[in-house]
Amino acid sequence: MGPLLDDARARGRTVVALSEYGITRVSRPVDINRALRRAGLLEVHTQDGMEYLDPGASRAFAVADHQLAHVYVRRAEDLAATRAALDGLPGLAELLDDEGKKAHGLDHPRAGELVAVAEPDAWFTYYYWLHDDRAPDFARLVDIHRKPGYDPAELFLDPVDPYVRVKAATALARKKLGMRYRMAVVPLDPSPVRGSHGRLPDRDEDGPVLICSRPDTVPGRVAATDVKSLLLRLAGLDGS
Repeated sequence: MGPLLDDARARGRTVVALSEYGITRVSRPVDINRALRRAGLLEVHTQDGMEYLDPGASRAFAVADHQLAHVYVRRAEDLAATRAALDGLPGLAELLDDEGKKAHGLDHPRAGELVAVAEPDAWFTYYYWLHDDRAPDFARLVDIHRKPGYDPAELFLDPVDPYVRVKAATALARKKLGMRYRMAVVPLDPSPVRGSHGRLPDRDEDGPVLICSRPDTVPGRVAATDVKSLLLRLAGLDGS
């Protein structure tokens, strides 16, 4: 990194280091889809003893993304029941409706009818099964395209499986040999997750960071929506 920065400085380049978000400490996973299922709003279909989310048949389901979750409600008449199912859910701080989404800049056509915001020490799981022996085949895999939400447990090896490292090594060996492999090593217990992001941080130091080699050009606090125009201006591409 040092030589790269030295070269940029020698060429008169402006260097910007930008993080997308800051990570804050969490300790409480919130099973928002399980709450919807227990209320009879979320439906699943079963295949080979495993349960899979059925969005088309569900009256409501959530797509979890760290400390936010978009709650999709099929019919307007189910909004009240969905709110009731999530009311008082431990770890849920806010449930934004149309006005709340607009106030937070989340009123996008693809946003959920409701947007759930976690409390500072909580985050949302995507889990919808009620018993681990009914979990879908992809639950123990790194499989971002089939899971209805982000799964930070993919960052960990299953701590309760004594053979998990052997399984991982075997899968990697099969991969190197060009063979099919299945890296089924992800835990179904979310407790190893200790950091998350998504809600607006309570302190500036918990938010994203922007560092510039020309600090006089950065006007202190920068809104996320202003970063693009700032970078274009620093690159001389804003037409000014």
